Amino acid sequence: MTKIEFESGQRILFIGDSITDAGRREQAYAPLGNGYVHYAANLLLARRPERELNIQNRGISGDTTREMRDRWQQDCLDLRPDILSVMIGINDLWRGFKPIQDKSRTPVPPKEYEENLRGMLAAAVREGVGRVILMEPFYFCRDSADPMYRGLGEYLAIVRGLAEDFGAVLVPLQQAYEQTKDRVPESKWADDRVHPAAWAHAWIALQWLAAAEVAGAEGGWV
Repeated sequence: MTKIEFESGQRILFIGDSITDAGRREQAYAPLGNGYVHYAANLLLARRPERELNIQNRGISGDTTREMRDRWQQDCLDLRPDILSVMIGINDLWRGFKPIQDKSRTPVPPKEYEENLRGMLAAAVREGVGRVILMEPFYFCRDSADPMYRGLGEYLAIVRGLAEDFGAVLVPLQQAYEQTKDRVPESKWADDRVHPAAWAHAWIALQWLAAAEVAGAEGGWV
């Protein structure tokens, strides 16, 4: 996959769940939040200050692909992004492993997850999105016997397959974590293995920038 050419005036949309949201609707952190989108966007703007990039965040905490599908028109298609970055899936799986007071918010099995995500991506391409960036959902866990860790594999395979089908840039977050996890305790990444610490958000941003090859061959981000 060739690098993304970020051109002047392009609209770049990040969309996903709480990891993307990261407080973006709070006055102190609006409009990009205080997570990986904030870091990736500002490093990108610093690298390309002359190009007047329009970067937006439409993450919603707690979303699965079901909820994101229901808001896809207003939060994605109506914004007409040139570049679309999507990270979604950990809640689709996690709902089966944590207490949920709202019984209608059930886990999303892999088959439905693929159908939802494929449908959204197809609609975006039809509406003129030029490039898609797919970010792997991740789980900061060292225990290969952990049920949620084992369950994540199906969702990762779906994201990787869709990246091939849509010619998308893949940000291999779980794969990158696997190469690092033996050197860094789980608790440093996230208290709950899902919601990253501030430095881990910055790490995610570096993976995004490296996948998009923003820095080029002369320096690299990671």
